Amino acid sequence: MDYLIFTFPNCDQCEELKTNLSNRGIEYQEYDLTKKESKMKIREFLGVIHRDQTGAIILPALIIQEKGQVQKVVNSVEDLESWWSSKD
Repeated sequence: MDYLIFTFPNCDQCEELKTNLSNRGIEYQEYDLTKKESKMKIREFLGVIHRDQTGAIILPALIIQEKGQVQKVVNSVEDLESWWSSKD
């Protein structure tokens, strides 16, 4: 599986999710959305990324892929834990 996480500086939820992944020994690719390359990359996932009532992208956005196919989009540690539990 590939783990891609889209983040923004000073985002506590982003740090919490990255820490959780690291504690589990899961390698991930981080995309800081203040950088042009990251803004270009997130466009690939606009159809699956969760948004709030105003249409803003919910961060962090963790994209879990397998063989290039999106398996899950996660926005919190709780969502991630729930997804992992459902896989057991």
